[in-house]
Amino acid sequence: MKTCVIFCAAGFDGLLENIENATVIAADGGLTHTNALGLTPQIVLGDFDSLGYTPAGANVFPVEKDDTDAMLAVRKGLELGCDRFLLYGSLDGPRLDHTVANFQTLQFLADHGAEGYLIGKDHIVTVVKDTEITFPATATGIVSVFCMGSDATGVTIEGLQYGLENGTLSAGFPLGVSNHFVGKEARICAEKGSLLVIYDRANGLPV
Repeated sequence: MKTCVIFCAAGFDGLLENIENATVIAADGGLTHTNALGLTPQIVLGDFDSLGYTPAGANVFPVEKDDTDAMLAVRKGLELGCDRFLLYGSLDGPRLDHTVANFQTLQFLADHGAEGYLIGKDHIVTVVKDTEITFPATATGIVSVFCMGSDATGVTIEGLQYGLENGTLSAGFPLGVSNHFVGKEARICAEKGSLLVIYDRANGLPV
């Protein structure tokens, strides 16, 4: 897979993997994180209302636009042929609305056949659409599963404290909240529909 690493403006607590061969994009205030790491992103874009100044050579967009800066970065990554997206600085900001927007950005990626992960200081969030995500027996902590959009059907949750076989999750009831890893290989899948999966950052990214 071709990885795109996007740095957004919210809190950042280090990289989870080597990004030497990845396409690196700084979205607005995410440039402060790449600067701190000594990285030169291939692309810098945004409206720069968070950063407070316009960097030389940046792709500048108006504040009044339909896309968030994170979505602009995702679109650019897809345009460049990337199919795996790591969004740092995308969870721990002061704006709850931008966090929800980033959840929807994950759905956008899933709809376009790409994997996406929001990587925060304590959590990782991804969307699983018509497929599955697995965790090793060494995974610990809490994992929560929510329906995104229309009902997710054929939902199976195995190897966790609370299991589900061929069930249905709806956006109107949080049945999948606060499940627990129990020292077994775990699997979460949906035959049809999308699941928002939130788990502890300490477990890392799926292999």
